Amino acid sequence: MIVILNFGSQFAHLIARRIRDLGVRAEILHFQASIEEIRAFHPVGIILSGGPRSVLENGYPRPQKEIFELGIPVFGICYGAQVMAKFFGGVVRTGEVREYGKEKISCTSRNPLFKGLTKKEPVWFSHGDYVYMLPQGFQAIASTEACAHAAFAHEKKPWFGVQFHPEVAYTKRGKDIIANFVFSVCGAKKNWSMPILKDEIIASMREMVGDAHVVIALSGGVDSLVAATLLHRAIGRQLHGVFVDNGLLRKDEVGAVGKAITAQGLHDIRTVDARKNFLERLKGIEDPEKKRKIIGHTFIHVFERMIAYDFKKYPVRFLAQGTIYPDRIESAYGSHVAEKIKSHHNLTLPERFGFHILEPLADLYKDEVRRLGEELRLPKKVLWRHPFPGPGLSIRVVGEVTEERLHMVREADAIYIEELRRAGEYGKIWQAFAVLLPLRTVGVMGDARTYEHIIALRAVHSVDGMTADWYKMNHSLLERISNRIVREVKGVNRVLYDITQKPPATIEYE
Repeated sequence: MIVILNFGSQFAHLIARRIRDLGVRAEILHFQASIEEIRAFHPVGIILSGGPRSVLENGYPRPQKEIFELGIPVFGICYGAQVMAKFFGGVVRTGEVREYGKEKISCTSRNPLFKGLTKKEPVWFSHGDYVYMLPQGFQAIASTEACAHAAFAHEKKPWFGVQFHPEVAYTKRGKDIIANFVFSVCGAKKNWSMPILKDEIIASMREMVGDAHVVIALSGGVDSLVAATLLHRAIGRQLHGVFVDNGLLRKDEVGAVGKAITAQGLHDIRTVDARKNFLERLKGIEDPEKKRKIIGHTFIHVFERMIAYDFKKYPVRFLAQGTIYPDRIESAYGSHVAEKIKSHHNLTLPERFGFHILEPLADLYKDEVRRLGEELRLPKKVLWRHPFPGPGLSIRVVGEVTEERLHMVREADAIYIEELRRAGEYGKIWQAFAVLLPLRTVGVMGDARTYEHIIALRAVHSVDGMTADWYKMNHSLLERISNRIVREVKGVNRVLYDITQKPPATIEYE
């Protein structure tokens, strides 16, 4: 077991993910977890995560000092490295040059943490502060042009710090660095796998639900399908599905959802036409946070009525959702130190309801959900469908949501996806979609002046949704997509292609 002390990092669970990928259990605890709590897990190593705060602040987050007296290895990442350096008397300063994104480190010293790496390695940074002076007994083991102590280690103790993030996909050998810590330094043994996780989730859901009934919110996406399949295997006929047509879905979505769900054996599915209700509540709303919360509360209102009337003969005590970890971490869910990026519609539930929330996938990332789906023998065509946000097209219409704007983005998106599939590109892309921007520009069609809307196209590479790079698409394909959208979608006269990474941008626009 490796224990991760979370200082509010967007990537804390990504560290756990990497360790689980290596076949080793990992547990995330609050940075102030007591030594007794930590000891209870019998860890062979501790990782200090990054975080949004600064060690230069008064009352900055710090762990219990006794973690360095447990006699086990400690590995600080970004903020965690700065905390370690300051704890032992080092000096941390705000840098004149901030490092965000891809950099190259020069490995300056042989160290078990970097076993098997070359002298120059591409890594991913995200920091403004840096360790200016190392504490006594520590030495630098890697540097960059702007950061002399990009990585450091104690000369005698198994204590390490890196200023970059080995857990993100853009640190090319990051998995090797984590593996070196887990196996070479900590001596951990493999004890975790996807079949084990599947059985554990099913068993825990069965125990938690007992003889109660569960209503699950279905969207037709991968997450809700995998969650529904797990629950169906755990509790069978005690599970009831609700699919809400909120008017914010992709083209031809309603029919496709029913087929995908019933194919997995869940036959008690109720479809609710709530399009008018959602659009009325969204009228005049431009702020994305307000849109998300309105959608969340409207969903819950619909479910409340369904449970009160359609399911009144069943002892329903649980509402299940396909929430996955990026949904929660970007909402700073359950954290007192993480920065909130955006609210997630699944997380705005009123406390007055008498039923509990089940989130079977809450600690998993998208690629893990898909691997779990493969373990459940779900069809590949369904599992590898691109992610679609819970608030639907409402957050792909930047600004106010209207039927006219929804029609434009829905049609543009359908053309985009159709052309990607036709060109054989869809399966190479992690997520692709169209966005309607709240702008109009001048154009010319048939020798006449137009003043119409802009569609932005987004396509990204990603592993888990926490970081992403833009997809280098063939220019002739982009041209074909653009021509079709402008020609076929009334009200659009300009198409743009987004080439921004995450971070600094998010994948979705709102």
